[in-house]
Amino acid sequence: MSDLHQLGPLISIQKGKPPKSFEANTANTQAYLSPEYLRGIAPPTFAERFPNSLMATCGDVVLLWDGSNAGEAFRAKPGIVASTMAVIRPDHSFDLGYFFHALKWVEPHLKSQTNGTGIPHVDRHVLEQVAVYLPAKLDQAKIAEVLDTLDVAIQGTEAVVAKLRAMKQGLLHDLLTRGIDANGDLRPPHPEAPHLYHQTPLGWLPKEWDALPLGDYTQHDITYGIVQAGPHIVGGIPYIRTGDMSGEALVRENMLCTSERIARSYRRSEVRAGELVIAIRATLGKVLPVPDDLDGANLTQGTARISPRANVNPTCLMWAIRHRRGQDAIMKEVKGSTFMEISLGSLRRVPIALPRSRQEQDDIAARLIGHDAAIAKEQALLDKLRLQKSGLMEDLLTGRVSVAPLL
Repeated sequence: MSDLHQLGPLISIQKGKPPKSFEANTANTQAYLSPEYLRGIAPPTFAERFPNSLMATCGDVVLLWDGSNAGEAFRAKPGIVASTMAVIRPDHSFDLGYFFHALKWVEPHLKSQTNGTGIPHVDRHVLEQVAVYLPAKLDQAKIAEVLDTLDVAIQGTEAVVAKLRAMKQGLLHDLLTRGIDANGDLRPPHPEAPHLYHQTPLGWLPKEWDALPLGDYTQHDITYGIVQAGPHIVGGIPYIRTGDMSGEALVRENMLCTSERIARSYRRSEVRAGELVIAIRATLGKVLPVPDDLDGANLTQGTARISPRANVNPTCLMWAIRHRRGQDAIMKEVKGSTFMEISLGSLRRVPIALPRSRQEQDDIAARLIGHDAAIAKEQALLDKLRLQKSGLMEDLLTGRVSVAPLL
């Protein structure tokens, strides 16, 4: 097994130069390698190449030298290296593919050791002092091959997840504006079939839909919860705060708990699995379902309980509240400009668009739940691939495990 080697004697570092100006894409200009372009989230801008321009080619490794994410490593594309970046070129000891993965492996360390009180930048000394495992070049190439294969799988799965999320936006628009007819098909949009729609306070809706006050869809009064929850009680009754609603789901592990005595004093705001919780302060209008493991939890004053009637599908109601129409209607009732909140009386009056038929509500919910399940499946695969890559990097880039059995 080879020893660890410090990068300093094995690499050269060249910083990019500011372009004189950005130009149109012509025969005389080159792509300007910004971080956004290399991340694949923005198209390239172009600049004229000058004698002092630092050029990168495929195979080069560039490092984000300045900025909030300084220390991030990229595979270069052909073009002009941005002034916030540097090309890091290894000597003949390295396979280029292996060198890229080795630099990605030490990326968290570089990011944690940046300098600068204003704009952070990579500490050159820290980079040069980094020690990396340096096996034979043939083994380096094999390690790079394994990690590149995982990268391709990760990128492909990321693309699938992104596509499914984009498709969901279109699906939501169609289901919550057109609905599903008796044949199980989406209704034609209003411009194509105006006779299928009627005018409501929320605009044009299918004739089988109503825009009723939110309170009309609930079997219990909409109410908020505990005024003073007291100190956290280990093993007590969890209570939901607006801060617990910042993500895509309510997670019990992160919640504070109150005593059973206090919780029992606020039975009216005790939530049940399948009900909805809505933020009436802070993350105003955000609505989430109550999961099974929070059955019997309570609320704070910043959140409110929505308990749908038997003829109302909770998932369909949740998405109707989340829809732009529902959110706009909520914002019209907001009181305060610096500290926004909505009173329970105003919330009960907010008009929400839903089909009258429970069957149509169920059909809409089923399609959305099915699509969410597809997203969750691909996201789980993506998480598994990322974890697998992290483990392989730990093993292969430290020499802990030989690459041979993996090929």
